[in-house]
Amino acid sequence: MPDTTGELYTPDNFKDYVTVVFFGFTQCPDICPTALAEMAQTMELLEEKANDVKVVFISVDPERDTPEVLAPYVTAFHPDFIGLTGSDEQLEQAADSFKIHYEKVPNKAGDDYTMDHSASFYVFDKQAKPRLLIPGDAPAEEIASDLKELL
Repeated sequence: MPDTTGELYTPDNFKDYVTVVFFGFTQCPDICPTALAEMAQTMELLEEKANDVKVVFISVDPERDTPEVLAPYVTAFHPDFIGLTGSDEQLEQAADSFKIHYEKVPNKAGDDYTMDHSASFYVFDKQAKPRLLIPGDAPAEEIASDLKELL
């Protein structure tokens, strides 16, 4: 999928880094901002080791999460966080590869919607191989401890 500048990201972009992937959307009222805040705190706990970690937020709402919306959202949590958003087809392919669920859920009035989605951190080692699945509500201390094992 492309990042907010249009650069196409593949697993090769993340070799030599421990990579943490989280699926979400910018208008999420609680789960996504809490998860990204925990990841920002995790990066602080890792100190200089954070340079070897990439955090990737993949939007499940490409209709609203344009690059112009997504870029300031992810970097508000941490300047090095990467936001990916693309077409519905690109999202479907990414979601299938991660085996995540996402679904548009209209509100009762039918004039707006929210997104239902899986909420876990997918962690890849420096060879871009999947290694850990961490609950999205895990505290920063636990995430940092797990990531240190891979660094």
